[in-house]
Amino acid sequence: MRVGQGIDVHAFRDDATRPLILGGVVVPDSPGLAGHSDADVVTHALIDAMLGAAGLGDLGRHFPSSDPSLEGVSSLVMLEQVLVKLSDAQWVLTSGDVSIVAQTPRLERHLDAMSVVLSEKAHCVISVKATTTDHLGFIGQGQGIAAMAVVLLEER
Repeated sequence: MRVGQGIDVHAFRDDATRPLILGGVVVPDSPGLAGHSDADVVTHALIDAMLGAAGLGDLGRHFPSSDPSLEGVSSLVMLEQVLVKLSDAQWVLTSGDVSIVAQTPRLERHLDAMSVVLSEKAHCVISVKATTTDHLGFIGQGQGIAAMAVVLLEER
C-alpha cells in the first residue's frame, strides 16, 4: 500500500464566460478559475496525490501547461489517463479524500455531486468536503480556491 497527497491552487479568472468546474461539476453563479486546462483544482489535487503515491511525479510532468493540445482539456480526461498510468505501474486506487478551501462560492450543495462524479471515474470512493479560511489570506479574500487530497493505492 502507498499513500499520496496532492495540492492545487488557482486564482479566479476575470472572464465571465469561463465556468467554475470543481470535481468535474459545474458550479453556477461563480467566476471560473485561471488555468491552462479547465483549472479544476479538486481533480488536480486528486491526480497529484495519485501520481505521488505511485512514484510517477506530478501533474505538471504529465500534463504541462506548455502543451497546446491540453488547453481547456477536462481534468476528468486527465484523471482517466492517470488511472491507466497507475494500472500500467501495477497500482490500483482504493480510496481518496479531498478538502476544498474556498471562501466563495459556498459549496455545500455541490459536494455530493463532486463525490459521485469522481467516485464513478475513479472506480472507488472519493469523499469531498469544503472549508473556508474565515476571510484570511488570498482565499479568504475571494481571490482563488485551493484543494488538498489524500489517496490510498494498493499493488495490483
